[in-house]
Amino acid sequence: MKNLMLGSTISAPEIGLGCMRLPKMEPAEAERLIRTSMELGVNFFDHADVYGRGEAEAIFAKVVGMNSGIREQMILQTKCAIRPGCCYDFSKEHILKSVEGSLRRLNTDYVDILLLHRPDALMEPEEVAEAFRVLKESGKVRYFGVSNHNPYQIELLNQYCESRLLINQLQLSIASCGMIDAGLNVNMHNEAGINRDGAVLDYCRLHDITIQAWSPFQYGFFEGIFLGSEKYPELNRVLDELAEKYNVTNNAIAIAWILRHPAKIQPIVGTTNRERLREICKASDITLTREEWYALYLAAGKKLP
Repeated sequence: MKNLMLGSTISAPEIGLGCMRLPKMEPAEAERLIRTSMELGVNFFDHADVYGRGEAEAIFAKVVGMNSGIREQMILQTKCAIRPGCCYDFSKEHILKSVEGSLRRLNTDYVDILLLHRPDALMEPEEVAEAFRVLKESGKVRYFGVSNHNPYQIELLNQYCESRLLINQLQLSIASCGMIDAGLNVNMHNEAGINRDGAVLDYCRLHDITIQAWSPFQYGFFEGIFLGSEKYPELNRVLDELAEKYNVTNNAIAIAWILRHPAKIQPIVGTTNRERLREICKASDITLTREEWYALYLAAGKKLP
């Protein structure tokens, strides 16, 4: 497994394991999944306080038998700010309370990275900055980032926060890549050319902010997986051709497509299948050609101007 630098600061594996689905697994199988991930060099684990309403973090710590020795072998990331069915909350009180809960469930003294999960329309950046300062000085959080934020929301936070934001976690896959579509359709009066996110891809590259790709196999907003889907016959044909060429599975090619982008994007995969994870990780050894990358993009139903 190759490594990349998160925000030019933290060395981490190119691929991270998302832990949202752990509550749906039997404990023994969850343990095997995490152990397999570590063996593959995927020691980056992505959590959130809302995953299973905290259960995912608790299960993770329990099945690995969290202790200081194991903890130092991992990079743990968690998120906060979503209050399910209620609101988003960037208040200092909520951020600090959320982190305390995550630390307790993960059975650790600190998390490596804390992300603000979704933008809060009522955000007061001074409060966020104070919460980050307290967490940093107490050693409970080492680095900070966001998820699903646009450039000016990041700029506003960075104006007040002493700790620079290193990460922006965004939805991205071959079939769901609006940030790439808009960049290819500049000055075009079509649907693909609509800039919905403030050129967030280019912004993050300019400011050394690593994009983490969530739902790298999904199309739409949790509408389904494009692998094997009858909605994407041409994409699956090209995926299968390249999978045969590189002697891997189609999910490895789908991840290799993301890794090929020069922004050095880190896919966060949420598989609960150990063998599938092994296959996905082979993407780290594949460098698609420019022609192959564009062939996949076009096969997903995209058009070049």
